[in-house]
Amino acid sequence: MTSTRLTAAQAMVKWLAAQMTEDGERFVDGIWAIFGHGNVAGLGEALQKAGNSLPTWRGQNEQTMAHAAIAFVKASKRRRVQAVTSSIGPGATNMVTAAALAHVNRLPLLLIPGDVFANRRPDPVLQQIEDFDDGTVSANDCLRPVSRYFDRITRPEQLLTALPRALRVLTDPANCGPVTLSFCQDVQAEAYNWPEAFFEPKVWRIRRPEPDAVDLEEVAGLILAAKNPVIVAGGGVIYSGAEADLAEFATRHAIPVIETQAGKSALAQSHPMNFGAAGVDGSAAANTLARKADLVIGLGTRFQDFTTGSWSLFEARGRRLVSINVQAYDADKHGATGLVADAKVALAALGRKLGAFTAPAPDAAIRTAWLAAVDKHCAAPEAAGLPSDAQVIGAVQRATGESAIAMCAAGTMPGALKLLWQPSQGGYHMEYGFSCMGYEIAGAMGLKLASPEREIICFVGDGSYMMANSELATAVMRKVQFTVVLTDNRGYGCINRLQRGTGGEAFNNLYRDCNVEQQPQIDFVAHAAALGAASVKASDIADLERQIEKARSRDIPTVIVIDTDPTDGPGFGDAGNWWDVAVPQVGNTEKLKQAYARYLESAAKQNTVN
Repeated sequence: MTSTRLTAAQAMVKWLAAQMTEDGERFVDGIWAIFGHGNVAGLGEALQKAGNSLPTWRGQNEQTMAHAAIAFVKASKRRRVQAVTSSIGPGATNMVTAAALAHVNRLPLLLIPGDVFANRRPDPVLQQIEDFDDGTVSANDCLRPVSRYFDRITRPEQLLTALPRALRVLTDPANCGPVTLSFCQDVQAEAYNWPEAFFEPKVWRIRRPEPDAVDLEEVAGLILAAKNPVIVAGGGVIYSGAEADLAEFATRHAIPVIETQAGKSALAQSHPMNFGAAGVDGSAAANTLARKADLVIGLGTRFQDFTTGSWSLFEARGRRLVSINVQAYDADKHGATGLVADAKVALAALGRKLGAFTAPAPDAAIRTAWLAAVDKHCAAPEAAGLPSDAQVIGAVQRATGESAIAMCAAGTMPGALKLLWQPSQGGYHMEYGFSCMGYEIAGAMGLKLASPEREIICFVGDGSYMMANSELATAVMRKVQFTVVLTDNRGYGCINRLQRGTGGEAFNNLYRDCNVEQQPQIDFVAHAAALGAASVKASDIADLERQIEKARSRDIPTVIVIDTDPTDGPGFGDAGNWWDVAVPQVGNTEKLKQAYARYLESAAKQNTVN
């Protein structure tokens, strides 16, 4: 057997560059890197020599580099990934939040943090965590609980098995998630005689599991017997590439579709069977259908309570729950009748079983009424004063076309966008599994890299912007064009409303309610300009629309700042639905007592047993 002598780092880079998709592209698009102690001498040297065979990009923070990689893979429907490498200490632990985000959202992410010396000669080396009772522990062990696959590379030849195992997880539709290859820094530099066959190009195919015949028969029977079925479309529809299949299935069988955050835009909002979002921040149309349904069909959703209302919305009496999911863990939630299968394959198989079956047509009037309410709520304000977030969304919607993708992650905007944004197919990108503040700017960059042909609108509040904005400089350097709509309500407006709505007093959320000596005067326009972005303050809603149009002509990011009212949330929807947020059992205010009484009343209606 012929061999080639390379360092372990050189071998890893060469192998990753040879892993291909079915479409003939590199599966690992490239690697985000901040070099430091533990990865600069080994992996850094290997990446420099690799050049464009595995491109390296420099970011500003390890967490936000990983956020950009996550947005890229989400927009790529999990068909391609990006890797991230860091130094052995703070650089590695900076990635824990991003790994948790990817883990919750079932998104593949390849993390390659440097690690301490496997030979232990320099112990304690710079940035080394010393466990008094366990000599094998390093800072990278923080990544274990948020990794689908974790491996510590302590000998070069371990890569012969570790790398294929890593790619197996990254390409597994049911088990995909973050992979951490903790790479000891001395091992990175060690040479080994590698079999040349190890570096031959390999194509990784994303499997499409077929449904079990008995389960399929049972689920088809439940649908045929249903009087008011409804489909809850989750992110699995999009990752499966089953958007057109869902549209055809829903139309042919007259089964209405309601959406989760991850599943929104699987159907364009204009599709007549799309009744909008479900859950506590859902539309009256969607939640009315869910409450009336005798059969709820989850398709590629994990039934997160906030985004589906899964513990209170679906009535227990006489209702059956079906869960179609590629992951058995999700298919069996809430006592559902599970169908473990790829969404696209499952829809085709069920379609053959259902034949000419059609359910009673859903009431189109509730959809029409909801969309009319959206238009009214998002209309430009008639009076002076600070605009609401809904009015900001309306302005952006009017100023953009079919290609626009609205993206966000945390705060007020996710709920408002879920309720109000009317996307074309694929026109919505939300990180709400982890609701991670600080994802937005880096996520917008990763999204644009994956979808360069589409207009990207990044909605971010001032609170999230303050948490993580540095990748704006990276986007400027790389000329990645997107538009940031920065709504400034002077604090954490969303949590302030939640705090007050659960009986608390305004405290430590808006700057005006914080323990500070002086109220801040943050000039976001100047800050964004200092990072190299185009930036402007929109004077009102009409000016916001004009600035959105101007941003489209630039080749760098544009940040548009607009002041908004912190007290005004989405403002309408379906107040009858409920989300469990614990309220203190005792307190000395009448407001808190009333909030707890409302909590008990709502909790009594919750479906805790299914």
